[in-house]
Amino acid sequence: MNEQEQKKRKRFEELAGRARRNSVYTYTGFHSAEGAVLAYDVAAEREVTMWGGAENCEHVVIRFGDPNELAYEEPFPIRILCAEPKQAKFADALTHRDFLGAILNLGIERDVIGDIFVHENAAYFFVLEELADFVCEGLERVKHTSVKCHTVDAVPADCLPKLRSENITVASPRLDAILSKVYHLSRGEAKALFDAEKVTVNGRICKNPETVLKDNSKVSARGYGKLEYRGEEHATKKGKTGITIWRYV
Repeated sequence: MNEQEQKKRKRFEELAGRARRNSVYTYTGFHSAEGAVLAYDVAAEREVTMWGGAENCEHVVIRFGDPNELAYEEPFPIRILCAEPKQAKFADALTHRDFLGAILNLGIERDVIGDIFVHENAAYFFVLEELADFVCEGLERVKHTSVKCHTVDAVPADCLPKLRSENITVASPRLDAILSKVYHLSRGEAKALFDAEKVTVNGRICKNPETVLKDNSKVSARGYGKLEYRGEEHATKKGKTGITIWRYV
C-alpha cells in the first residue's frame, strides 16, 4: 500500500469510527471505483454504501453507517449541475477535459467532482452539495465559451453509460475465462489483471482468477471495461458453457 492509499485508509477509518460512535452517517468525497474498495478494509460490508449520483458512475461517494442499526435513511450529499453555452451558435466544441479543467480552475479539489457526462455540448456533472453553489456561481467560461450553470434533477438518459446484451461461449465459467473471451486476452494476460489487483467484483478487489460469479454480479477490469454477469444459459455439445453478460458501451 503506497502513501496515498495509507492516507485514504486512515481517513476512511476516521469516518467509519465516527459513524459508529455518533450513530450518524458519514460521507467521503468522490473516489474512483477502484479507490473506494479500501472502505471494505475498515468497515463491514453492511456499513458501506456507495453512490455516484446515478447508476454505473465511475466515481462514487462512500457512506459509512449501517442503515439497520441507525434505523433511518438520508440522501447522499450530491447535487447534479448542468453547464451549457450561453450562445450555442458561437460556442467552441467542448469536451470532458475542457469542462473538468474549467471546474478545477475554480480552485477546488478533484474529489469534489464526480462523473461528467457531455451531451450536445453541455456537461452534466455531480458535485458535493457543500460546494455546489460555489461551482454553479463561479463556472462562467469553458475554453473561450461563456457558459451558464444551473441545478438539474437528473442526467438525461442519453448521457448515461449504456448496457448491451451479449451471449458468449466459454470453456469454463471461471472469471478469468470470461474476461479472456470478452476482452480478447490470453489466459496469462487475464491472470495478470488479478495479480495486479485490477479486477473488482461488486466493488471488491478479486484476486482469484478461478472465481465463479453469481448472477447479476458487476465486474470491472481496470483498463478494459465493465460488465454485468447475468448467468449461465446452456451447455454446448462440446462441453462449453454459454453465458449472458451485459457490457457497458
